[in-house]
Amino acid sequence: MIFPIPSPADWRGLAEKALKDRPLESLVHLDADSLAVRPLYAAATGGQPVFAPRPSDAEGRAWDVRTLVEGDDAAAMNAAVLSDLEGGAASVLLKGAVLSDSEPLSRALEGVALELAAIGLDAGLDGPDAANALAVAAKGSPRAKLMFHMDPLSAFAEAGAAPRAIDEHLMLAANTAARHAGAYPEASFFLAGGRGVHEAGGSIAQELGFAAANAVALVKAAIAAGMTAEAALKGTVLGVSLDQEYFDGLAKVRALRLMWRTLSRAFGAETPAVIEARSAGYAGAVGGADAVVLDGLSRANGRSDAFARRQARNTQAVLMEEAQLGRVDDPAAGSWFLDARTRDLAEAGWAEFQRIEGEGGLVVALRTGDIQDRVAAARAEREMALASGASQLVGVTKYVDPDPRAAPFEAEPARSPQAGGDACDPLTPIRLAAPFETQKWEAGQ
Repeated sequence: MIFPIPSPADWRGLAEKALKDRPLESLVHLDADSLAVRPLYAAATGGQPVFAPRPSDAEGRAWDVRTLVEGDDAAAMNAAVLSDLEGGAASVLLKGAVLSDSEPLSRALEGVALELAAIGLDAGLDGPDAANALAVAAKGSPRAKLMFHMDPLSAFAEAGAAPRAIDEHLMLAANTAARHAGAYPEASFFLAGGRGVHEAGGSIAQELGFAAANAVALVKAAIAAGMTAEAALKGTVLGVSLDQEYFDGLAKVRALRLMWRTLSRAFGAETPAVIEARSAGYAGAVGGADAVVLDGLSRANGRSDAFARRQARNTQAVLMEEAQLGRVDDPAAGSWFLDARTRDLAEAGWAEFQRIEGEGGLVVALRTGDIQDRVAAARAEREMALASGASQLVGVTKYVDPDPRAAPFEAEPARSPQAGGDACDPLTPIRLAAPFETQKWEAGQ
C-alpha cells in the first residue's frame, strides 16, 4: 500500500481546524535564548544538514560510562571504585578528601589497572594539588589514562572566591599540565566546563558560550606555559550538563562539537572534541557524548550510595547493550528538527562566546558580573515559566508520584569557600524542582 505524502499545506489545514480560534503562531514558543521552536519542521525549514558524530568505534563501547565516587575514607572509596568497575563502569571520577595527598589517593586506587580504567578528578580550585597527587599515585604506569580535569574558572565562578588571583590559579593549572604532559602521554589535563551555568539556572547558549570561553582561557594559558596548541587542545575535555529535556540535551552536545571544530581551527590545530556529559544518559548517548558521568538518583540531596550508582550503571547498560544506541555514528542526523535545533544552539552559543570575549574574556566577565547578570535573567525566566505552568517538570509539576519514597544518601560535608585572593558574584547552584517539592511537603503536613 502506498500512503500519500502530506504537504505543509495539508498540515496547516488540519492544525487550524484543531486549534479552532487560536492562531498557528501560538504553536511557536521561544526558549530562554529567544530561539524559536516551531511545531513543524520540513525540508523548507530544516536548513543545511548537520553531522556531528562522536569519534568512536561503533563496534566497541560507543561511549564511556563514568562512575562518580565520592568520599573521604580511602578504604571505603577503594571498595566502591572496584565494585563499580566490576559492575560495568569504564572509568571513574573521584571527589572528596582523598584527593588531598598521594598516600590516601593511592590507597583509594589500589587494585585498579590505570592503563585500562581512566581516573579523573573533581577537585575544584585544588585541582593542581590533586593532579600532582594522582601523578605520584600513577608512577609505574606511564600509559595511565589520567584525567586531571583541572577547571579553576568553573570552581571560581561557583564559589565566588579564590585564595589567589584567579589568573594565578589558571596559570598554576597550565604549568601543572605542562609538567606532567611528557610523563603521561595518554592523559588529559583540563575540563572546560559550562556545567556551573546550567546548575545556576542559565540557558543553553550561556552554558555553551561559557564552556567555549573556558576552553580558550585554558588553552591560551597552556600555550603560555610551554605546551603546543595541539597538545593543549587534545588535553582539553569539554563538560556540559544534561537534564530531562533530552531533545535539547542531545542538540546541545552536537552544537558543542560544532563550536569546538571552529575553535580548534582558530588555534591552527583542528582536533576532535572530547565531551563529558553529566548526566541524562539517553541525551548524552544519542547526542554523541564521549563520556557520561553517572549522577545517582539521590545526588541532588547528597552523595549517592552503592544502590543509586548501580541503578545509573544499569541504565547505561540497557541503552548501550540492549538498545544499541551507539551503533549509529550520529543518530540525530537527518532529523529536520534536531538539525535545526543543533544549528540554532551552536550559533547562539557562539554569539554568547563572542560576547564574553568582547567583555575581556571569561576572567574579566566573571569579575564584572556580566555573565552572572545574564544567567540570573535566564533563571528568572525559567522559574516564571514553571510557576505559570507554561513549562513543566515531569514528576515534579506534572505526573507527580502521589507517594514518593525517600532515597538514602550521604550528606556532603559543607566546605567554606577559599577566599582572600579574588572574588566575583557566585553562580550558585539551584534546583528548579525545589519550590514545588516544598509546596507538596507543606500541603501534606
